[in-house]
Amino acid sequence: MFPLFLPSTGGMNMRLDKYLKVSRLIKRRTVANEACDSGRVLINDKPAKASAQVKTGDTIEIQFGSRNVKVEVLDVKETVKKEDVESMYRYI
Repeated sequence: MFPLFLPSTGGMNMRLDKYLKVSRLIKRRTVANEACDSGRVLINDKPAKASAQVKTGDTIEIQFGSRNVKVEVLDVKETVKKEDVESMYRYI
């Protein structure tokens, strides 16, 4: 009748607030949540909630006061060493 599982889309997804913390773009997940709630984080030029799913190829823009940081998501990983964090995104 119904399949027991959905086929994979070929990539891993992660919540936006968790990705911002794991990638060290924002140091703490609570701060990432607050930034999302206040509308300072955009995914693909659209305001995003903390629960939005991030996948490879997305662009994330974060407004830090008068400075904007725009990155392209290159990889989504659950954990990453501090030295390898640059492999997760690329500055635009």
